Amino acid sequence: MNFDDQVVLITGASSGIGRSVAQAFSKAGASVAVHYNNGKLAAQDTFKTLNRGNHSIFQADISQPNEAKTLVSDVISKMGAIDVLVNNAGIFENHAVPGTNYKEWQQSWQRALGVNLIGAANITFCVVEHMMQRNRGKIVNISSRGAFRGEPEAPAYGASKAGLNSFSQSMAQSLAPHNIFVYVVAPGFVQTEMVAELLSGPDGESVRKQSPLGRVATTDEVANTVLFLASEGTDYLTGCIVDVNGASYLRT
Repeated sequence: MNFDDQVVLITGASSGIGRSVAQAFSKAGASVAVHYNNGKLAAQDTFKTLNRGNHSIFQADISQPNEAKTLVSDVISKMGAIDVLVNNAGIFENHAVPGTNYKEWQQSWQRALGVNLIGAANITFCVVEHMMQRNRGKIVNISSRGAFRGEPEAPAYGASKAGLNSFSQSMAQSLAPHNIFVYVVAPGFVQTEMVAELLSGPDGESVRKQSPLGRVATTDEVANTVLFLASEGTDYLTGCIVDVNGASYLRT
C-alpha cells in the first residue's frame, strides 16, 4: 500500500491505536497530521516514531465545534490538503447506574457523545467540505465491538459508537457520488495503555478467552485494517463495518 503524496489527519494519535495508525501511514509514505487534546508529550513521542516526511502535530478539543473547525483549517493550511481522515479520538468512562449519581451520569454522557460522536461528525463535516472541492477522499472511523455487544459499565460509550456506525453509513450513502468513501473499523479489546491494568489483573485471562485466539488484538492489527480500507481498490466497500475482534463477538 502506497500513500506517497497523501496527507492523513488522525485524531487521537498520541497513543494506542492512533499512534499505530500514524506509524503505519508514515511507513507507507503519507504525511501525517498527528492530533491530540491533552497528551502533548505523548503526541511528541508519536511524532518522533514516524518515518521521515512532512508530518505535523496539532492540538484541539474536538468536542468544541470551533476547535474542530480550526483544526481542519490549520491542517489544510499547513499541509496543503487532507486526503484521508481517521476519526480515532475517543473517551471511555465507567458510569454504570449503580454507583453513579445523576450529575456524574449527565457528565459522562456529554463527554462521550461530545468526543466520540459529535466531535467526529464535526471533524467529518469540515473535512468533507474540502474533499468535495477535490472530488475525492477516504474516511475511516474507529468504532467498537461495544456498539453491538453493549457496554453495561459504560453505556454512553457503547451508544456513541453505535451512533458513529449509523453516521458513517449515512455519510457513505451521501458522499459516494462525490468520490468520497467512508468505512468503519470496530475493534474488540486491544492491547493499549487504556486496558493494560485490566489485562494484567485477575480478569485479564477471561478477557483473552473471549476470543478463540486466546488473546486480544494488537494496535498494529487495527492499523493494518485502517490502511487497507484507505488504500486504492476499496471504493465498493464504502459503508462497511469491519470487525477486528478475533471472533469474540460474531454478527449475522
